Amino acid sequence: MTDYAALVERYIATWNETDAETRAKAVAGLWTEDGSYTDPLADVRGHDAIGAVIGAVHERFPGFVFTPGSLLDGHGRLVRFTWGLGPAGGEPLAEGFDVAELAEDGRIARVLGFLDKVPG
Repeated sequence: MTDYAALVERYIATWNETDAETRAKAVAGLWTEDGSYTDPLADVRGHDAIGAVIGAVHERFPGFVFTPGSLLDGHGRLVRFTWGLGPAGGEPLAEGFDVAELAEDGRIARVLGFLDKVPG
């Protein structure tokens, strides 16, 4: 049985990782080799591309952190959850909703992201 809360915790931690080498290892451990990430601003496949998207967020919003939102639900190989992005300890300036599809080995095969609130 999948521990969806633990998976989302690892996912959020990966998005919060600022060190490129540590982030690359986290992405490799969390996503399948051909895993994909798609949202309104990105559509990428593979570990390097996913790591680059995460790095670009850190460049655009230095010092901001991702936090889990109030929704977390899963069944089978699907999990959906909300998140926020903002200054540490502050109100999120961006909020979203992601759906992850897991591979049989429990790693992420695909993430579909939706942006519900974005900074101006």
